[in-house]
Amino acid sequence: MNIFRKKSMEVLSQEASNTSLRRTLGAFDVIMLGVGIIIGTGIFVLTGVAAAQYAGPALMLSFVIASVTCAFVSLAYAELASMVPVSGSAYTYTYASMGEFLAWLVGWNLILEYSVGASAVAGGWSAYFVGLIKSAGIDIPLAITAVPADGGIVNLPAIIITLLMTYLLVLGIRESTTANKILVAVKFGAIFLFLFLAGPRVDVTNWQPFMPFGFAGVSAGAAVIFFAYLGFDSVATAAEETKNPKRDMPIGIIGSLIICTLLYILVSGVMTGVVHYELLDTAEPVTFVLRQLGYHFGSAIVGTGALAGLTTVLLVMMYAQTRAFYAISRDGLIPEWLCTIHPRFGTPHIITILVGLGVALISGFTPIHLVAEMCSSGTLFAFIIASIGVVVMRKKYPDAERPFKCPAVYVIAACAVISCAYVMLNLAFMTWVRFIAWSILGTIIYFVYGYSHSGLNHK
Repeated sequence: MNIFRKKSMEVLSQEASNTSLRRTLGAFDVIMLGVGIIIGTGIFVLTGVAAAQYAGPALMLSFVIASVTCAFVSLAYAELASMVPVSGSAYTYTYASMGEFLAWLVGWNLILEYSVGASAVAGGWSAYFVGLIKSAGIDIPLAITAVPADGGIVNLPAIIITLLMTYLLVLGIRESTTANKILVAVKFGAIFLFLFLAGPRVDVTNWQPFMPFGFAGVSAGAAVIFFAYLGFDSVATAAEETKNPKRDMPIGIIGSLIICTLLYILVSGVMTGVVHYELLDTAEPVTFVLRQLGYHFGSAIVGTGALAGLTTVLLVMMYAQTRAFYAISRDGLIPEWLCTIHPRFGTPHIITILVGLGVALISGFTPIHLVAEMCSSGTLFAFIIASIGVVVMRKKYPDAERPFKCPAVYVIAACAVISCAYVMLNLAFMTWVRFIAWSILGTIIYFVYGYSHSGLNHK
């Protein structure tokens, strides 16, 4: 059995040129996709808990560690995306560099990342929505706003927003990115309003002690808030729908990461400078800080922006998952009929509908906090494999066209692998157990179905 058979550059180039997907995205669209998925849960939900329980004011350093890790990986991704402009992100890169079985494991873990991540975001969206409605004097019964484990029957708002995003994604990528850009603009407005209102009220004495849990707490905080960066890799899944992917993909990947990192550090610095970190143990830290300052109307406006922010994260996560499925099914590792393209909308509508229904069911009935950390483990594994892959591709295809070349590739790739492994080591023990169990299940599926149905096997 040849489980490490690889796709050649010729096959990948043919797939890119013969794609059935519509190329409608420019560099700005790609950057907005990245900002749409990165700025959301991390800034509006996780910052408070991470500051209160792990890092304190040194949460700024936690974001620096996480962002430096992603910066190393993004340089590797940018080279691979310009060299192999095909849907599938790390899955496709691994298929070309390290073989089918590892590619399948990477794709299998990306599916988990997007599924659980999107479901968690849908649950967070529901919490913000219910809170805003409640502030307007309207109480929605717990029975239809909470999962059974939390005392309800179904989380109906989470299901509704998920199905709405599914509808947008079926309509087409142009319609989806237009909605994304509008929501990103609202999100930026909310963040800058927060900085404008809270920034002048920073009291540096709140940053003392700066590192109350030691550097171990900073590292643990980086592992927790790494969820905030999940999905910057999903920008690469849009390669086959980008007008000039060899130029636009590196701009989109690196540009969105830089913008989001600066905003994360600014917001976490202002937040911990205005309110003592011990008080930030809440799922809505941004609006909580403004209420503490007496800006109740501003808090409501920022809460609306947070709602928009979580909507864009949900939209792009579901989009990325459908494109990952599209790439895997095209290769035959899962049933190929899943990648059927709608004749009118030009989107993989079957996959999109199935993904939407799956995320809706999970977010509507499951307490996501039990498995949410699995997102980080699966994604970090994909990052490590992709970072090794860029070195393999340099060796295997030294003369291939690379519109973007990762500087000092051997150093950057090594730093990416080491930093990702360091963050993984700071994840909880049960996260590792679930990650290993999920990978074993994926291995069984590959040998039972994927290996024999693979397109390379038929060739």
